[in-house]
Amino acid sequence: MQMKLFVQRLDPRAPLPAYQTPGSAAMDLAALLDAPVTIAPRALVNIPTGLAIALPDAGWVALVFARSGLGIKHGIALSNGVGVIDSDYRGELRVGLTNLSDTPYTVQPGDRVAQLMVVPVARACVLELDELPATQRGAGGFGSTGK
Repeated sequence: MQMKLFVQRLDPRAPLPAYQTPGSAAMDLAALLDAPVTIAPRALVNIPTGLAIALPDAGWVALVFARSGLGIKHGIALSNGVGVIDSDYRGELRVGLTNLSDTPYTVQPGDRVAQLMVVPVARACVLELDELPATQRGAGGFGSTGK
C-alpha cells in the first residue's frame, strides 16, 4: 500500500527520510546537527531532524523506532520507546535518545538516528463490559503460555 507523505525541510541541510533498500519497512531519519553531540551513559538527548511531516488524514500515523544497530552495538535507544507522530502534528520531528551503556556515544551530524514508519490506524470503538469473553489463556501473563 502506498500513500503520500508530505515533508517540509525546516532547514535546507536536512536530508529527506529515505528507505535504504527495496525491502525496508521504515525510512531512516538523520541528525541535523551543527556539531557532534555526545550522549553520556544514562543521559538523554533530543536530536533535531530539521523535518516536519503531514500525513494525509487521521487514518495514518508515523511511528519513530530505534535503529537496531545503534541499540545492539552501542546501547542507544529511544528515550520514549516508540515515538508516535499523530496526523495533525506539524512540528519538527525530533528524536529522543538515551544511552543505556556505560560508554559515552557521539552522534555525528548526518548520522542516521532513528527509523520512521507510516502505518494505517484502526480507531477503536471502546465498549465497556461487566465481564470479558473467556479465552483459553485467560488472565495469564508473561510466560503463561510456557514458551
